[in-house]
Amino acid sequence: MSIVEVKVPDIGDFKEVEVIELMVKVGDTIKVDQSLITVESDKASMEIPSSAAGVIKEIKVKVGDKVAEGSLLLMVEADGAAAAAPAPAAAAAAPAPAAAAPAPAPAPAAAPAASAGPVEVKVPDIGDFKEVEVIEVMVKVGDTIAKDQSLVTVESDKASMEIPSSHAGVVKELKIKVGDKVAEGSVVLIVEAAAGSAAPAPSAPAAAAAPAASAPAPAPAPAAAAPAPAAAAVPAVSGKAAHASPSVRKFARELGVDVSRVPGTGPKGRITQQDVQNFVKGVMSGAVASPAGASAPAGGGAGLNLLPWPSLDFSKFGETELQPLPRIKKISGPNLHRNWVMIPHVTQFEDADITELEEFRVASNAANAKNKDAVKLTMLAFVIKASVAALKKYPSFNSSLDEKGENLILKKFYNIGFAADTPNGLVVPVIKNADQKSVTQIAKEMTELSLQAREGKLKPTDMQGATFTISSLGGIGGTHFTPIVNAPEVAILGLSKASMKPVWDGKQFAPRLMMTLSLSYDHRVVDGASGARFAVYLADVLADMRKILL
Repeated sequence: MSIVEVKVPDIGDFKEVEVIELMVKVGDTIKVDQSLITVESDKASMEIPSSAAGVIKEIKVKVGDKVAEGSLLLMVEADGAAAAAPAPAAAAAAPAPAAAAPAPAPAPAAAPAASAGPVEVKVPDIGDFKEVEVIEVMVKVGDTIAKDQSLVTVESDKASMEIPSSHAGVVKELKIKVGDKVAEGSVVLIVEAAAGSAAPAPSAPAAAAAPAASAPAPAPAPAAAAPAPAAAAVPAVSGKAAHASPSVRKFARELGVDVSRVPGTGPKGRITQQDVQNFVKGVMSGAVASPAGASAPAGGGAGLNLLPWPSLDFSKFGETELQPLPRIKKISGPNLHRNWVMIPHVTQFEDADITELEEFRVASNAANAKNKDAVKLTMLAFVIKASVAALKKYPSFNSSLDEKGENLILKKFYNIGFAADTPNGLVVPVIKNADQKSVTQIAKEMTELSLQAREGKLKPTDMQGATFTISSLGGIGGTHFTPIVNAPEVAILGLSKASMKPVWDGKQFAPRLMMTLSLSYDHRVVDGASGARFAVYLADVLADMRKILL
């Protein structure tokens, strides 16, 4: 074992940057290229990766410290193999943040002499990155912008930066939108430049010379002037500029949170992961209004005028115990709340006669009882197969709304998720391409995935890509329930415990094994008539599985 020093790699022309977030702690086991800290300049933030793998023994920096190339970050205890790898690994890792950091500084150099009339504002040099993604548009058509004002925020895997304007004037046309990939030279917008806007041009060469010669003083000057005009532009779109690292932005997107609406508690108003979590909790409790379209444009999401969540000292009434929520419930809670609030749910109930199907299932399992390799057939496996037939007959149930809620994405594949109960909460493994598998194959895969779920060994890919979900409570009990649609899916099927009921056959009441189906669907996509037809057809198939062979 050996102790290895991990230092700040080349960060371009910036002499010093501020540490705004520590992403690891003493005792953590880290890998090469794992992000360690987030640093920030006036117009860019980046995550500094590790050049070595091992166990962190000591951290040499704290939030608020200024660091530069070569600054010691931490001490890592690495074995022989890990210690040998850092040198080349660090060299490969360093250019990513380094290239991103200086990108905003050369931007003023891109400004040619402005003249009256339409002018194209393009993405300046962004270093070694071929393409970066637009994650925020900070202006809109009709806005009057100033030279060096921030226009868009772009993001790579490890850095985010704001692209400033090379001209002053009125925005006539936006050429990009959130989600687009841009590179050096991409047109961001068209500006109607005033004749007087040519005045800033002489200062551009001076600003351009600073990065080229790596002179320390002039480089920060244009960046320092930018925040004031940028702050004036942002309220038109989202209320304020969002200062967050790439990892925090990604975390916010996964929760459906507009990061620009999250108040930051870090240095200089920096948004932390905890800030995003607190914002979500505030929306759920009603302490924070959920603005229209803030979480997901397809969902609507009108503002919630809810009373604050009641806070009581229950210990006054008797003994209490504080029990933290399991991790799975903390993760799923915000998603469930968003889906329930933003999707107009309708639930259709239907009774399915599974008398013959259950007899066939029991007989099949009995016939295979002596075969140790035989798969035990479950009712859920048959329901999955029957559901695929219903989805093929009614394709709108196998679809999703796009982000704007204007188009329906019809899927030509059938991946069925099923809720699995684990000690830590419900998870939803997915049977991929269920239409191409037999009931026996589905039952076998379900058994394997359920075991992995209980042992906590499911991979993220095992729980992704579902087009339709089934939640079965038949093994526990209950008669009816309303399952919550799992966005971006548009429907979910609930199964309750089957029971013997007297059913009129036209001549007499006969005992039949009936199972209640609870079909919840997004009423924006599926109307009531379609919901009833789907449920009735599914019940018919379960009553006689031979129908799907025709």
